Amino acid sequence: MKKNKTEENLLDKVVSLCKRRGFIFPGSEIYGGISGIYDYGPLGVELINNIKQEWRKEMFYRHENIFELDSSILMQRRVWEASGHTSAGFTDPLQECKKCHHRFRADHLSDQEKNKCPDCGGELMAPRKFNLLVETHLGPVKDESSLTYLRGETTQGIYVNYKNVKTSMSAEIPFGIGQIGKAFRNEITPGHFIYRMREFEQMEQQHFVEPAEAEKYFKYWKEERIKWYLELGIKQEKLRFRPHAKDELAHYARNAEDIEYEFPFGWHEIEGIHNRGDWDLSRHSEFSGENLSETDSKTGNKFYPYIIETSAGADRIMLVFLADAYDDSDKKRLVLKLHPKLAPYKAAVFPLLANKPELVTKAQEIFYQLKTSDYNPGPIAWDDRGNIGKRYYSQDEIGTPWCITVDFQSLENDTITIRDRDTMKQERISIKDIENFIKERLK
Repeated sequence: MKKNKTEENLLDKVVSLCKRRGFIFPGSEIYGGISGIYDYGPLGVELINNIKQEWRKEMFYRHENIFELDSSILMQRRVWEASGHTSAGFTDPLQECKKCHHRFRADHLSDQEKNKCPDCGGELMAPRKFNLLVETHLGPVKDESSLTYLRGETTQGIYVNYKNVKTSMSAEIPFGIGQIGKAFRNEITPGHFIYRMREFEQMEQQHFVEPAEAEKYFKYWKEERIKWYLELGIKQEKLRFRPHAKDELAHYARNAEDIEYEFPFGWHEIEGIHNRGDWDLSRHSEFSGENLSETDSKTGNKFYPYIIETSAGADRIMLVFLADAYDDSDKKRLVLKLHPKLAPYKAAVFPLLANKPELVTKAQEIFYQLKTSDYNPGPIAWDDRGNIGKRYYSQDEIGTPWCITVDFQSLENDTITIRDRDTMKQERISIKDIENFIKERLK
């Protein structure tokens, strides 16, 4: 279906908003930037932390027998040999232009483009294999013995700690291990803003199950993960599952489906649900010499647990929430309709007039009361610049759900007006009821 002009320009609008309002900045920008690297500004840090915290609540607080891990970015090189990341299976075919020296993924070029540069029309060199792992060296001497890699995914840290977690937590199958953390890849063609980056953050959970139970848990986690996006406000028509074709499956995978979102640049994966079979633990047993198998209590047979994986990119999901929430249909204002749980600021406090000391003092009392109360809903904004209408619109475009205004009536009866971001409706409530107002709506 052909996209209209508004949809085509949406990504550019989101990028502009992120730079202008302190969500996301190009990495090393004053030095000309670096492709595929971005820095998160003050509001971006709040937003992505809220996304990660909601994922943590879902995985570790609402589900039983899922344990959180924080494994190291640097691991023994043999880990990546066991996982297959140093083999040809984790390399991309790369073609370089002899004229402009731009590089392209060969599998992303059409048959007509494989000999001709898409950028300048120059001749392309023959494809060469290009490993996606980012190399580094440990120790004072840079040689083959010191070579290792920045992790290309967080999952391997989970697998090498499988026995540690199981033993220390007295866990019995089925159980899960999850973690949030940085990963690094030599992406040849990063792009679409923070969708494809070279340094990114993953939110992954590995569920260890008996082989006969694998498909049951595969279906279960599909349902659970799509529900999480819907509960946080993503439009249902923008989400879909895409099963992997047989010739598309990883060599170890028994089943795999992607949750895709319809971005301005098309349908693309934001999370994968995979039945990885018993390949991972069997491989790490083979390469490490550590026995990671289990024993069936009924039959006495040895087996390696099957793994049902849910693998999501925190940065990609942040882009989903930004694109889905962006609403400029009202020509007078831009609104970022983020779910209140995700909004960087939970509320903003204003004095009606900044040149009236009595209003400013009263507003500051409420501001500090909310910031320091036992029930702290999250960051609270203060704004006394310009007229009240401009302040409302300024908060609308960064997603602040509620704006609290202190006016002259507030001085008389300790009430304020609280304005809803999406409806722009205002209601008058008592100052002592502000916390409960926010608390009830954050449920």
